[in-house]
Amino acid sequence: MLWLLPASGTPLKPFQLNGYAQGTTYSITYYAPDSLVTSTEVRQQLAEIDASLSLYKPNSLINQFNQSATGVVADRHLRVVVQKALDVYQQTGGLFDATVQPLVQAWGFGTRPTETAPSAAAIQAILPAIGSNKIQLRGDSLVKKVPAVHLDLNGIAQGYTVDVLASLLERKRIRNYLVELGGEIRVRGRKQPGGEMMRIGIERPDSSGWQMPSMQQIIQLSAGGVTTSGNYRKFKQEGAVRNAHLIDPKSGYPFQNEMISVTVVAPDAMTADAYDNALMGMGVAKALAFLRTHRDLQAYFIYQRPNGTVADTASSGFQQLVSHP
Repeated sequence: MLWLLPASGTPLKPFQLNGYAQGTTYSITYYAPDSLVTSTEVRQQLAEIDASLSLYKPNSLINQFNQSATGVVADRHLRVVVQKALDVYQQTGGLFDATVQPLVQAWGFGTRPTETAPSAAAIQAILPAIGSNKIQLRGDSLVKKVPAVHLDLNGIAQGYTVDVLASLLERKRIRNYLVELGGEIRVRGRKQPGGEMMRIGIERPDSSGWQMPSMQQIIQLSAGGVTTSGNYRKFKQEGAVRNAHLIDPKSGYPFQNEMISVTVVAPDAMTADAYDNALMGMGVAKALAFLRTHRDLQAYFIYQRPNGTVADTASSGFQQLVSHP
């Protein structure tokens, strides 16, 4: 356990920073001999990310890209996140697609909420602008091949933000921490001074009414990112049809399958965040098959059986992380 102590041998103490960012809350717990990270440093980092990636900041870099006919010179944040988005687009056969923003807006889940579902004609009119093969990182520039292409990086930006905050702690030589933003998590090390492993609770909707989360699955993790994507919080009900906020970039319609939620464990939060939406779109059988060829990912699935009851399953690697009483 000597690695848990700084060189001076001073015992590590818990420190916590909390606040509000990206339309949600964040919480940082780290263990150090003294207070090494200030709220000001965290806020500056968050503001820098928002200036690049936030669709809610009128002059952000991503909005400049969306308003441009050809593209923009990208900063470090936009380059890193778009590169990951393009990688996951390729790995998932286009199920994760950062160019889905016009469809998200059309379905009322974007920056301009609406209760009216788009017509079939409206969706068909949007689809020619969808597809990450229509954007390219070229040197310092992010280029669009079709002027109507718009980016929405919300499906990956919070995970990236968590990783950036974790990097801030790492630069201060902090090796035991838990960073959480909007339910997206990155951990390293153990709690101090006792040395207990980090424990993370996962919402499990109650089988009697799966819209309302109840029980928790608890996992223990020494390092990595954990994120969850679900369709039981953000959705619109139209008769018997539940339209969730996760849009199939190929059809233009919300995914309709048995999935309720997916929790992904990956080496970092951005990777977990990118894949959780794509796994939701795959359905259980295809998602489990996908995980067998992507060994750096583990996942836990909650889904609805044909008879309406709720069930869960997980990859074998995830099951090894579950904490048993």
